[in-house]
Amino acid sequence: MRYLTFALAKGRLADQTMELFEKIGMPCEEMKEKSRKLIFTNEELGLKFFLSKASDVPTYVEHGAADIGIVGKDTILEEGRNLYELLDLGLGKCKMMVAGPESAKEKLERSHHLRVATKYPKIATDYFYKVKHQTVEIIKLNGSVELAPIVGLSDVIVDIVETGSTLRENGLMVLEDICPLSARVVVNRVSMKMEHERITDIIDKIRALTEGENK
Repeated sequence: MRYLTFALAKGRLADQTMELFEKIGMPCEEMKEKSRKLIFTNEELGLKFFLSKASDVPTYVEHGAADIGIVGKDTILEEGRNLYELLDLGLGKCKMMVAGPESAKEKLERSHHLRVATKYPKIATDYFYKVKHQTVEIIKLNGSVELAPIVGLSDVIVDIVETGSTLRENGLMVLEDICPLSARVVVNRVSMKMEHERITDIIDKIRALTEGENK
């Protein structure tokens, strides 16, 4: 039996995912031990797990270095990789939104020359060009995008919003919803054919567990 390999986004999501896997009988004791190992195995079940930066998870899955990945929908949309998205885990729920000062509201509705600051240029471009049919200037940032409209770098921002408290504290507000976000299960296309039964069994177990917990 070949290993099924899982790529997990580092951090809280990986911890939540491993808790979920343990509940469906897929534990990995090695991951609980403090070590410098990069790959963790469950030899009995033929499973391998590794942690990576969230933005790299879809790449590992698309190229077959991992059969299955657990990562946020924002990363899936931004990376645009060729893979199957099979299940919404309902973890880490938040939204991708357009935000800015209240004064930007009218400009957002009428202007075709907006400056948009974001960590997610692909998501922002797709939204403004394909959904709103507006011509915009996308400004890629890596840090706190909330700063951009405050210092005059942009008219609005496209970013993930959970509670909105950071926006409010800085005189900004949500102007438009783009899409809901949460953790998703993605699968390599070839792996889905080669290991269809094993992967489907795991997906079914996860689905049954998450649906049961959400009732």
